[in-house]
Amino acid sequence: MNVFNANSAINSFGLTGVFAILFIETSLPLVIGLPGDSLLFIAGLAASGTASAIIHVKISLLALIIGAPLFAILGSSFGHHLGHKYGSKLFTNPNSKFFHPDRLVKAERWIVKYGEGKTIFLSRFVPIIRHLVNPVCGIIKMPYRKFFFWNVLSAIIWTEGFIALGYFVGERLKGSVDHYVIPLVGVIVLLSISPIIWEVYKERRKKKLESRSEEHTSELQSLAYLV
Repeated sequence: MNVFNANSAINSFGLTGVFAILFIETSLPLVIGLPGDSLLFIAGLAASGTASAIIHVKISLLALIIGAPLFAILGSSFGHHLGHKYGSKLFTNPNSKFFHPDRLVKAERWIVKYGEGKTIFLSRFVPIIRHLVNPVCGIIKMPYRKFFFWNVLSAIIWTEGFIALGYFVGERLKGSVDHYVIPLVGVIVLLSISPIIWEVYKERRKKKLESRSEEHTSELQSLAYLV
């Protein structure tokens, strides 16, 4: 979701649109492409009341700061429930567009690397992983009490952080905010996907090194055979 789609969602549906997107993004692994970071930032702008140049609706700051973490928590809890109830059967079809096994492997890799709690927290700030981690936590039967703690903590920091940033920018930049919104959202999106870019880079680098190592081993074996 880019800045224009976020604007459209907020202009058309107000707080209802914000809350619905937060719930769907954190609960259903089949919905990819809803980076809530930019949505929360734009919602914070709309709540500031000084972004009329690009946001044509005023939303309640109090309702936003209460409802946003609540719906993020509910969405994540529902995602955990789906994973716990239906298990890895969701990710057994290699031809599936939404439940491809590679997505399950990717999320499990994050959990192994960072641990369960840290993965839940960090994934709030990473698109795609954010869609997958909650069902995966249910699949691996992570105790719900532990999941709930990290779910609540991460949801509050994630939602309130981006809302506060948007509100602060709206209040400080006043009428000139429209000149800065697109660059700021671009930076937010770039920072959000940077962990994915880094992981892809490391994976490709690892494969290249393994390939070179195999080639070197093969050459040594060939020389040994000749000797």
